[in-house]
Amino acid sequence: MIISRTPFRISFFGGGTDYPVWYKEHGGAVVATTIDKYCYITCRYLPPFFEHTHRIVYSKIETAKSIHEIEHPSARAVLQFAQIKAGVEIHHDGDLPARTGLGSSSSFTVGLLHAIYALKGIMPTKMQLAQEAIHIEQDIIKENVGSQDQVSAAFGGFNRIDFNKDGTIKINPVIINKEKIEQLQEYMMFYFTGFSRIASDIAKKQIENTHKNEKQLTTMYQMVDEAISILNDNKRPLSDFGKLLHESWKLKRSLTDKISTSHIDEIYETVRNAGALGGKLLGAGGGGFMLIFAEPDVQSRIKTRLSSLLQVPFRFENTGSQIIFYQSD
Repeated sequence: MIISRTPFRISFFGGGTDYPVWYKEHGGAVVATTIDKYCYITCRYLPPFFEHTHRIVYSKIETAKSIHEIEHPSARAVLQFAQIKAGVEIHHDGDLPARTGLGSSSSFTVGLLHAIYALKGIMPTKMQLAQEAIHIEQDIIKENVGSQDQVSAAFGGFNRIDFNKDGTIKINPVIINKEKIEQLQEYMMFYFTGFSRIASDIAKKQIENTHKNEKQLTTMYQMVDEAISILNDNKRPLSDFGKLLHESWKLKRSLTDKISTSHIDEIYETVRNAGALGGKLLGAGGGGFMLIFAEPDVQSRIKTRLSSLLQVPFRFENTGSQIIFYQSD
């Protein structure tokens, strides 16, 4: 029996430049952190007493006699990629709902890969998990996804992730003093907008518009350097980080008409009027979680105005995907 635990992520800046169609021509970078909300994958070889060979439990329960019959695209692709011959049982549990902008699908892929490797008695590197998850999602499943979620899920932590033109990836932890990172967390509020969406559908439109959005994406790429500068310079106030988030959100929502909605715009306008410095909808857009950046003295006003929405407390984490339970047969 194996249990893997893989974190979800919050992406601050550079999202959109992590699509291969962009970074293989221009280079890309993001600033992102993982948080203490996780995807758990329980995995074991299935005893040979059942009519089915595989059992996959997530929001539905699947039984299948062959891997090809499995409907869950990531589960099917990972088992094919890992060349699993014996029957397996897989259970998925998540701290937060899927399709809400936190990279949950990539956390699932990374976590399942990690669990399957452990089941086979293999200890993969974090980079191996990240790159193989990218390959599975982009090349095998052919999802419209970028490359940052898999890296964050595998490595964990608060990082600058660079995507080079040759396809290589470089991870640099963002160095922030303890007092400033505590302050950074205090400035952040995290709300569920109340609905989820299929990120790949929204990303497809953004990918198609990449060459039309070269100016915006170049600016969003440059914002990564600015964000790092704000976090590293103890003389610069964190309010600058919030203001940069606001500018980034304005750019992001201009990439396609599918990123925001009238409901999202109304929420964002409400928190800005209540004193928030900035914020953004996480992930591809269209719904899910919204990150709000506000000084502590105005947060009570924001909570009152968003009382109909669910606020979720969180902390940064730095472990990445881990095997938290291992029992060999």
